[in-house]
Amino acid sequence: MSSKQNKGDHIRRVAIVFAGGPAPAANAVISAAATSFIEDGREVIGFFHGYSNLQEYHPVSRRLLPDEHYRVFEERDLRGLRNSRGIIIGTARANPGKGIESPKDLDDPKKTERLRAVYSALVDLQVDALISIGGDDTLKTANFLREYQNRLPEGSPRVQVIHLPKTIDNDYSGIDFTFGFFTAVDVMAKEIENLRADAIATSAYYVVETMGRKAGWLSYGVAIAGEANFVVGVEDVKGELAEEHEEVDPQTGKKKKVMRLAVDTLVDKIVDLMLTRERRGKHYGTVVLAEGLSELLPPSATESLPRDEHGHISLGKLDLGKHIAELVGKRYEERTGRRKKLTGIQLGYESRCAAPHAFDVMLGSQLGIGAYRGLVEENLDGNMVSVSGQLDLQYVPFTNLINPETMKTEVRFIEPQSDFHKLARFLETRVDEIVEWTPGRRPEEPR
Repeated sequence: MSSKQNKGDHIRRVAIVFAGGPAPAANAVISAAATSFIEDGREVIGFFHGYSNLQEYHPVSRRLLPDEHYRVFEERDLRGLRNSRGIIIGTARANPGKGIESPKDLDDPKKTERLRAVYSALVDLQVDALISIGGDDTLKTANFLREYQNRLPEGSPRVQVIHLPKTIDNDYSGIDFTFGFFTAVDVMAKEIENLRADAIATSAYYVVETMGRKAGWLSYGVAIAGEANFVVGVEDVKGELAEEHEEVDPQTGKKKKVMRLAVDTLVDKIVDLMLTRERRGKHYGTVVLAEGLSELLPPSATESLPRDEHGHISLGKLDLGKHIAELVGKRYEERTGRRKKLTGIQLGYESRCAAPHAFDVMLGSQLGIGAYRGLVEENLDGNMVSVSGQLDLQYVPFTNLINPETMKTEVRFIEPQSDFHKLARFLETRVDEIVEWTPGRRPEEPR
């Protein structure tokens, strides 16, 4: 590291926290960040399992201990770590900002109790800066911690905060691609290819649900790379695939109009796809659905599902792929008088700790080094590390990423009619005008 005077030379001890779901190349990010500071004579600690220990800190009854609640990194801990699976410090979905929904909530001692515990733990451990690694909820927590400190009395110790974006869903504003996305696409696309070969051998169809809670990046990437015949993401729920429902808002008790997934239309579209392929002599296929479509089902379908610390429905419990496959099977039999083997499959968990793709290792390493450069060279606080072009580092202020009134992050969706959106549409099966079967007529006879 350079011996020149840096703006952030006062930062001597840095902490790393990784929160939310796992992602390939997590260790590349952690090792690159930690190595940058250690080689410059600074100390780095890594907290175990996200914020779960930090938010339980108490100066008397629950102090945080090395090797039990965190580890002090040494150079030997980081050797050969860059390409390894998993997360060396673990992760969790603990949410110290739970209950904070507006700026005024940050003035509420009860609602900020866990944030105060996090801040106090960092100060007690003489941490000068926190590197937050995680998804949009973790970014929201990083912003809460910064805003909480902005409300402390003048002269209070300050812990600078910098955030590194992580999600295999790739739905982050402020960065083109997040680390782990390409590995997850690669792993699941290979699974789709296996299922396609099975479908060809058995004249069957697979309806595959992939992770992607809020946007369709992952499902589209998997469908393109895995040569699926049809893909539907959250962004596609419009026009004929959307239907208006009148529902009661649980917070206000008032009725409101909500757009939901038109399940019947989706089912018919998949049957149309199958009939088109049959007319071309292809009696097999794969369909990819984003798991986020589950949140657009009527509330009756999801109200009994558990929720995590951030209030998100546990979509894996619903098994959208299996549900749609069953409906398509029934509709296909109604329309053709024949039965067809359809199987619903969930993909996602097997990709989150897969051996990282080379690009994800490079991207993750640059983000980790970006944390060092942002804190030490630029003395930044309240910024997210990003890259553009050929991994050129950029820094995006939290204020550009978070709504100041709701304090929520903005999701980056696939733009309708964008070139990426068109790519998937060009490559999928184009559906012909369908000739329906009616009783008393052989299915292959024209109407």
